[in-house]
Amino acid sequence: MSAICRILAAALMAIVLVACDDETSDTPESQSIFPDIMAERRAACEQSGGRWGPAGDKTIFVCFRNLTDANQTCSTENDCQGFCLARSRTCSPIEPFYGCHQVLSQGGLPQTVCVE
Repeated sequence: MSAICRILAAALMAIVLVACDDETSDTPESQSIFPDIMAERRAACEQSGGRWGPAGDKTIFVCFRNLTDANQTCSTENDCQGFCLARSRTCSPIEPFYGCHQVLSQGGLPQTVCVE
């Protein structure tokens, strides 16, 4: 390889390395045009008093909210913000309330509800 080819190859390599430098990747032109939806939803959840975390099968994240009537006595679904749990006859503590649960219907009858 001639000396000129080596110089050109070195110059080309230097240009490639400068283009890959992390410091230049923080410029507005190099940032993604797509918003980070997960970060936006997490921030909105936490600002509203919710708790961001994995749901059910842990493949998605949701905003868990504590319900103000948690653990209060209930006799029908209408008595609670969430579910009226059949066994304890108390309101569910959070929303969403994942899993299968025995709850009381609007008429006060037990039924199974599964939230996935």
